[in-house]
Amino acid sequence: MRKLVYYIGTTIDGFIAGPNGEFDFLPIEPDVLAAINAEMPETVPTQFRAAVGLTEAPNLRFDTVVMGRGTYEPALKEGITSPYAHLRQYVFSRTLTSSDPEVEIVSGDPVDVIRGLKQEDGQDIWLCGGGHLARQLLPEIDEMVVKRYPLAIGAGISMFDGPFNPVRFAVASTRTFESGAAVITYTRT
Repeated sequence: MRKLVYYIGTTIDGFIAGPNGEFDFLPIEPDVLAAINAEMPETVPTQFRAAVGLTEAPNLRFDTVVMGRGTYEPALKEGITSPYAHLRQYVFSRTLTSSDPEVEIVSGDPVDVIRGLKQEDGQDIWLCGGGHLARQLLPEIDEMVVKRYPLAIGAGISMFDGPFNPVRFAVASTRTFESGAAVITYTRT
């Protein structure tokens, strides 16, 4: 069965974006990018793949990406309607519509959709963000790959934006980079 993997970048105080959804303060660390590009090249948006030499790179881990409206909108503001054209794309929103046939806008229950996707054949499913969608999908998250940057911002959108409800994960691996960033992989216990 396919796994739902929450792969996300975060600050040391657990924020994936600033209070207004900004994320440009997260550092782009060359050592982390090299490792991630080698292991999960499909997580690079389509429009940037050529610039980093990944034009022909195969999807090694994921064939599907799911995201919330807040994660999708920055691409839309730049005129990009299909940010991950090399993946099946699902955007969960009750307000958006899409004219791009490569992006499916889903207004229904995210948990039901993910359970259906997990039953299909294929590679794993990447939960790209954001915090509100991650909170809704927490019961379905099988693994988390968290890029944790040595940066505190004090306020913003947390990794899991929602009510208090502890869920335990186990550390599967930790890699620390010269830049000070760490990539920690967690699995559901």
